Amino acid sequence: MPDAYNVLFLCTGNSARSILAESILNAEGKGRFKAYSAGSQPKGKVNPMALKVLEAMGYPNEGLSSKSWDGFAAPGAPRMDFIFTVCDDAAGESCPVWPGHPTTAHWGIEDPALVEGTDIEKEAAFSTAARYLKNRIMAFLNLPLASIDHMSLHAHLHDIAALDGSTSSKAQTV
Repeated sequence: MPDAYNVLFLCTGNSARSILAESILNAEGKGRFKAYSAGSQPKGKVNPMALKVLEAMGYPNEGLSSKSWDGFAAPGAPRMDFIFTVCDDAAGESCPVWPGHPTTAHWGIEDPALVEGTDIEKEAAFSTAARYLKNRIMAFLNLPLASIDHMSLHAHLHDIAALDGSTSSKAQTV
């Protein structure tokens, strides 16, 4: 068992869902996990509503940035133990080859950044996405990772992917 498991959350723009997941896992993982986030086509900045919702939920929002997933496939990058896609677009893209063959799963969540309307409606969408991600992360944190076999782990990750808020009825693990 490693000192800490490295987890990468992927989304196309890396400005909302993957950022939320990174912050939530880093806080809730209490040092047992180191979370990162990245995107295939990063927006270059974090959505301000994501930062507002993280703050409201008591999660850190400092130091978060929108970045490319290419950096996590490059030599010298942290070796990932788990990679979770949180948007359907990123799940369907050709990902880089990840060193170490991490366990992957798709945890699709609706994109709160696409919601149009009042600030209250937008904030509600971000809060909902954060709640769905937190539910998945808490279920993941409760898995006995040090003792679980590979097939059971895949089954559990598939079950987690199907929790409320899933954008895919075909949630998969690879």
